[in-house]
Amino acid sequence: MKIFAESAINLFRNLRISIFVYYFLTVSAFLGTLHYFLAVVEVENIFLLAIVMLCFSALGGVMISKLAIDPLQEHVTNLQNLSKETLHELNLPISTIITNSNMLKKNMQSEKDLKRLNRINIACSMLQERYNELDYMIKKQTLNEIKENFMLDELIRERVQFLKHIYPHMEFTLELQTTQIISDKIGLAKVIDNIIDNAVKYSPNSNKCDITLNDTTLYIKDCGCGMDEVELIRIFDNYYQSNDNMRGFGIGLSMVKRFCDTQNIQLNFKSKVDHGTTVLLKFKDD
Repeated sequence: MKIFAESAINLFRNLRISIFVYYFLTVSAFLGTLHYFLAVVEVENIFLLAIVMLCFSALGGVMISKLAIDPLQEHVTNLQNLSKETLHELNLPISTIITNSNMLKKNMQSEKDLKRLNRINIACSMLQERYNELDYMIKKQTLNEIKENFMLDELIRERVQFLKHIYPHMEFTLELQTTQIISDKIGLAKVIDNIIDNAVKYSPNSNKCDITLNDTTLYIKDCGCGMDEVELIRIFDNYYQSNDNMRGFGIGLSMVKRFCDTQNIQLNFKSKVDHGTTVLLKFKDD
């Protein structure tokens, strides 16, 4: 990755120099040609001269755009190939660890060893999540839209089960109505994770999180510090955090908002200071 970072810096530096030199030469040639036709040849047909200069300008524009785009396109292609190859190499060891871990668990009796093995399984699950996210990001770059038909209630259960490993102190209460939707499943999983993560992060004195799915509306409710009207207006701003002492970069909810807008999901917040926050995701029928 360090090599790619250095190559990117060199690429942009050389690109700036090349574009500047080519632009300078193109403009100089354009002005020289114009002076030649007007002062030396003394062309009287202005319309013909305008056509010639327009073609000259178009040719210069094509060359400059090619000079700017081709190196960037090659660099992006190399990064995509690296990402795909890395994913391919990661899949086998992750699957091997999980398979062998499950086989060892069958014959293991020691409670202490079982706990250690469980930690390994949790770590592998987290690696698998990162693998899925990288795969998702690559597909998003190559496909205009990623949608599939799936059961929303099953997805919520999967995400809560995964998050229980990260937040073992939390008590999740689930009331989920069977609901089938068509959407970006992996992107929605990231949204649910982000909202629940915020619910835990801003509930330092509470360990309860209620999740309800009813009538194509998902409610995620915490019993945390809540927000006032001013904070509710700013929560979607990039890098905004109501508490600077909290971990993170303050970009999660802005990403949630962008995803909901692109997927036609209505996103609402209901909150009151010291009484917690409820996030509503309303899934519209296609």
